[in-house]
Amino acid sequence: MTLDRAVLAFAGCVVLLGVALAYFVHPWWIGLSIFAGLNMLQASFTGFCPAAMVFKALGVKPGTAFH
Repeated sequence: MTLDRAVLAFAGCVVLLGVALAYFVHPWWIGLSIFAGLNMLQASFTGFCPAAMVFKALGVKPGTAFH
């Protein structure tokens, strides 16, 4: 798995987790999905993604989107 795919998979899991928590626990958990969405949006413009830095430190092989 490349860094790009790992970041996308992680972001997708965070969004789905936020929606599930908002539905089953408390509506304020939708903020987790909002945060993930905003982070993906800013990463698309800046190329900076904290999750990519963490995955890179864990040894995930590089992709093409995040440096």
